Amino acid sequence: MKSILVTGLDIGSTCTRAVIGECVRDFHRPEVRVLGVASTPTDGVRRDQVTDLEAATDTVRRALQEAELMAGMRIDRVYVGVSGEHVDSNRSVGVVAVAAREIAPSDVKRVHAVARAVPVVRDRELLHAIPQHYVVDNQGGIKDPVGMSGTRLETELYLVTGCSAVVGNIVRAVEKAAYRVQDAVLEPIATSRAVLAEDERELGVAMLDMGGATTGLSIHYEGRIRHLEVLPFGGNAITSDLIRGLSVPFAEARRIKELYGAAHARVVDPNEVVRIPRTNGNRREVTRGTVAELIEERLQNMFRRIDRRIQDILPQGSLGAGVVITGGVAVTPGILAVAKRTLQAPVRIGVPGDGLSGLMDAVTGPGFATAAGLALHGADYFMDTGGGVSTVASGMVTRMGAWLKEFF
Repeated sequence: MKSILVTGLDIGSTCTRAVIGECVRDFHRPEVRVLGVASTPTDGVRRDQVTDLEAATDTVRRALQEAELMAGMRIDRVYVGVSGEHVDSNRSVGVVAVAAREIAPSDVKRVHAVARAVPVVRDRELLHAIPQHYVVDNQGGIKDPVGMSGTRLETELYLVTGCSAVVGNIVRAVEKAAYRVQDAVLEPIATSRAVLAEDERELGVAMLDMGGATTGLSIHYEGRIRHLEVLPFGGNAITSDLIRGLSVPFAEARRIKELYGAAHARVVDPNEVVRIPRTNGNRREVTRGTVAELIEERLQNMFRRIDRRIQDILPQGSLGAGVVITGGVAVTPGILAVAKRTLQAPVRIGVPGDGLSGLMDAVTGPGFATAAGLALHGADYFMDTGGGVSTVASGMVTRMGAWLKEFF
């Protein structure tokens, strides 16, 4: 039998991660059995935008080939994540008349088409159209109107758009690496799929995907995505503070953050020192507590801005399940305590888990949440449509064709 494969590709500003999984049919939700994973430093991408196409292509190729080697299988298509400050969203309402005595799936498709039929700026493209709720004959709060009686159907869609050039360059980098982009998915949507439970979505939860350049914010309430946003700060802001506070170059600041970083001084040994090279070759020393103080100050500033943003979107007390933090920054020791103190809400660290099996140890870190969520998104699409996956046979043929096209 052919393996039905789904692949998630997260091209971050700092790290590019890939997850290859086998889609396993399930009566309720699909399961992805993880077969291969990869994580490689990103080149050619800055602030979630491609700045060097050849370097970005090499990054994509390295990550996917490493994941293929672990899986022992070839893939031909991927679900790639999109993020960055270029992402925007708005709401649109659609209304249609219902001809029959009860609402059919075709009526739902028509009302979605009407709501989506809004002018889009020339240099932008629609990424997602997410239903918020339905109204049948002025009766609101309906989640699924199919089969209900009514003569008028109304819906509100949450429309997410992105810059065509930014999305196009990401797609081009994947294609030049000899793979096909099955779908470009907003990263907070994919990440939410991997780390949030159904009851959290119902009670109300905010998810923070804290990456290198940006932080993805998604707010869920009553089982629906209520808000999506990409905030213009992430782990690189911490690195910048270390550069200024310790008077070190970028590479050294990044090394110190990764090896000695902590969210506050109470989680480190106050007597431990960090040796920092001077420009003349001599080394100087600072305490690890000093490093932690710089990181804590920056994280507190981030969480204060996030807290204000959440309060602008939902009334206080609406997040029954609190806040879930994931992404590469979430591995910072002590970050949970800082977040709880600043956000004044229940907080937990989100890691991929539900809907995944196989090589789970390889994807249990917060940094793999987006790539795992993209693979799960592909499995969802396959269960709904029967398409959008790789098979061992078709993958090898497609990859060979792409290879011949590259060289001839």
